[in-house]
Amino acid sequence: MRIGELAEQAGVTAKTVRYYESIGLLPDPGRSPSGYRDYDEDASQRLRFIRDAQAAGLTLKESRTILDMKAEGHGTCQHTRALLDRHLADIDAQIASLEAARAELVALSSRADILDPADCTDPQRCQVVPVD
Repeated sequence: MRIGELAEQAGVTAKTVRYYESIGLLPDPGRSPSGYRDYDEDASQRLRFIRDAQAAGLTLKESRTILDMKAEGHGTCQHTRALLDRHLADIDAQIASLEAARAELVALSSRADILDPADCTDPQRCQVVPVD
């Protein structure tokens, strides 16, 4: 199949296919007699895996590691689980940071509710944001 058909089947763009080829994530396909790239079903399955892995939060480098391990005949479930657990920990840390930021913003908003705008006389700052 040609690049456009492959891209459509995998739910990516032809530019993405070319990029993955350029970084070695997708093997160079054979060429038709007229010089067009000629992809097989394996390329389509590989692209769908990469797309799905990205949707799950894995990086292209991590996807490559999994695919390389598979190509070498190694099991990948434990490795993939460790990657996913690391991403979960990162997301949990981001959530905690966002919750702390939200709490600070709620406190500042509440502070703004009780302050009198007439008392805001400093030309360099707003009284809603406290001075440390």
